[in-house]
Amino acid sequence: MTPGPAPVTDGDLDAALWRLLAASSRDDAAAFRAGLDDAEARLDAAADPSWAAWRHALAARRGLLDGDRDATVAGVGAAREALGSCPPSASTALVLAYLAHLEATADHPDSAMLLAVDASLLTEQLDPPAGEPSRALAQAHLWLSLTLTALDLEELAVASAERGHRVAATLPDLADHWLLLRLCAQQNCELAQTLRRRGQADRARELAGTALACASDARALDVEPDADDLDLLDVVQAWALACHDDLDDALGPLRSVQRRVRRSGSTWLRGYADLALSRLLTRLSQAHTGGGHGEEAADLLVDAAGAFAATADRRRYRQCLLELGQATAAMGRPAEALHWLDAYRAETGRAHARSRELWAEMFVRQSRLREVERQAAVLRRHALEDPLTGLGNRRSAERRLAGLRPGAEPLSLAVVDVDRFKEVNDDTSHSHGDEVLRRVAALLREHSRVGDEVYRWAGDEFLVVLPTATPAQALATAERLRAAVADADWGDLSLSEPITVSIGVATAPAADDDDDAPVGWRSLFDTADLHLFSAKRGGRNRVRAPGLVDGPAEGTSS
Repeated sequence: MTPGPAPVTDGDLDAALWRLLAASSRDDAAAFRAGLDDAEARLDAAADPSWAAWRHALAARRGLLDGDRDATVAGVGAAREALGSCPPSASTALVLAYLAHLEATADHPDSAMLLAVDASLLTEQLDPPAGEPSRALAQAHLWLSLTLTALDLEELAVASAERGHRVAATLPDLADHWLLLRLCAQQNCELAQTLRRRGQADRARELAGTALACASDARALDVEPDADDLDLLDVVQAWALACHDDLDDALGPLRSVQRRVRRSGSTWLRGYADLALSRLLTRLSQAHTGGGHGEEAADLLVDAAGAFAATADRRRYRQCLLELGQATAAMGRPAEALHWLDAYRAETGRAHARSRELWAEMFVRQSRLREVERQAAVLRRHALEDPLTGLGNRRSAERRLAGLRPGAEPLSLAVVDVDRFKEVNDDTSHSHGDEVLRRVAALLREHSRVGDEVYRWAGDEFLVVLPTATPAQALATAERLRAAVADADWGDLSLSEPITVSIGVATAPAADDDDDAPVGWRSLFDTADLHLFSAKRGGRNRVRAPGLVDGPAEGTSS
């Protein structure tokens, strides 16, 4: 009997996906096509909707590489539809961020922006401590950062890269840590370049220093990165030196890596190295009049523009056009400068025609999200807070008690009851009774220990949770609470008698060894409640706890 084909496992697909993502980030079209050809049958056989989303997303990227815009549009649309069946997860966030980058590369800024917003909102929900760190989450931040850069949102791009680095730093795979460190170096360096152009030299030097620190940290890791990745780090580090105003120190390393990249680097990386060197040469020309670097800088910009156009990096292509216009104008060639600036204006107008609409839509979406979050917070507060006193309610107390671990350390409870509270309502009014409860709540909160928690349990009964309190500490605290209420000034409420409280206390000590069964909080509460009953019967306005005997009408005695 001929055996059937081996079943497709998620592990096989995961490995294939990470290879394809690595090829995508390096802009290695040949490796991407070969990897997708190898994985396509396994992706087609996978039934999970998340893999269906990846199948369409990767097909969209191949369409982008092949210049097939229809295939790209169809792939992105199908991937988004498949994501509708996927639960919120780090994998879903990664697909969204990858699709956003595809749309940005395809020069669809409106779609890229909306996908980036969705990816950003999801990563915020999943970031520690709310969620667990994972490779998918770190990669989601990486692709989101690259997308935000393509959309000229450089401050956000830096923030996303740094969030991704914090996630990657907790993971065992040093390669991911290295990749996010390099990205942080690159994004900080590019933002430094932008801020220097805007005249913010001090802030630019600060960011360049951060970029240099990230590059050094990446080199300290025991990782052997891909040659193009390492060359990119070399370019970024030399460029960061320039942004840090170490122009002469940057020139040699940047020329060296630019020559190496020209020989063996990818098309995009060649453009990136040419752009960085051109900017350094331009600054050297400005710093040293007659330095003779202007012509070389302009030639490098022409080469960089061609490389970015070939790899669909529209943002950096536009930057090259603008800088070519500025450079040729500075060299006294106005006709050539007008040519480059006209090309820049046409490209920029097309890219940003819908920018106001997009920002308005983003604002509306984020406003709606904030309103949903506000309403959820209100509902949570109503569910867990007593509206009269502002204390946590019984539900909140039970949730807190369920999270404690009696036996691991001492735990004490004090059950507090307002004496003759029914008479307050009957003799005055319910509004006076409400004011009494508010003041008692405030007094209990004010005179508790730091770290103790006060809840309104029911009616005129309160619960004080005293974590780590020994019997003696709990008893001393309870007596302080009783005295605070008894000594308070109640004269303005025209009560027939001052307000007092009775308190029952119980303590669960720390277990001496593993054989000691810990006391549950419900049993502990019942014990404290029994002692409260004893305090009431003993004359009120007193504290009762295990080991105490009846004393005078006020206070405690042994």
